[in-house]
Amino acid sequence: MSPQAGDEVNSLKARVADLEAEIERLKRGSPDHQFRQLADSAPIMIWLSGPDALCTYFNPEWLRFRGRTLEEESGHGWTSGLHPDDRDLAIETYLRAFSTRQPFRLQFRLERADGEFCWVENVGVPRIEAGDVFAGFMGAASDATARRARTFVPDEQAARMVFALTEREREMLVLVAQGKTTKEAAKQLGITYKTADSHRSRILEKLGVHETASMVRYAIRAGLIEA
Repeated sequence: MSPQAGDEVNSLKARVADLEAEIERLKRGSPDHQFRQLADSAPIMIWLSGPDALCTYFNPEWLRFRGRTLEEESGHGWTSGLHPDDRDLAIETYLRAFSTRQPFRLQFRLERADGEFCWVENVGVPRIEAGDVFAGFMGAASDATARRARTFVPDEQAARMVFALTEREREMLVLVAQGKTTKEAAKQLGITYKTADSHRSRILEKLGVHETASMVRYAIRAGLIEA
């Protein structure tokens, strides 16, 4: 064997060894593997999405709640369980948070395995991997039905008024009700301050109120946020 051929063989062996070591690391010691081991045994519902915004993982607790398989829930399959009245707001909130890479918290109704719609509180945060690479979102959801039943009775008139707003106006209303300034809301929504201020003015006009406190009361009475 020539010296050059020997070097090529040694180089190939080194690459194979590196590949085997990487596979072993991914199987036994990677953060993702460790996370999934923890998530698989967690008593709360946990999910992951990739950089394309499609969901790639739901833990057993989520799948038991929904009564569906991972394959059925993956991608955008989970959205089939959203209550028709909450679907647009839930999806729009998620996609907006995804595009701006900002955390979100939202309550919506999701169909349970027995066919009943239950209120869940869903919280999501962006996943950033080594080198500041955006890898998608991770989140957790919990059944909030009992808590809402104890603390909240929806006001039908307020709900009709709030859901007559546009999707963007409802997003703005939620952020304002959560204590965000117009500047902070604009940054989170990825819009200019002028546009955010225009949304705020239209919300006041459509709801027939004149101050932030009244906007907050509408958001609470309509069930967009908790008191």
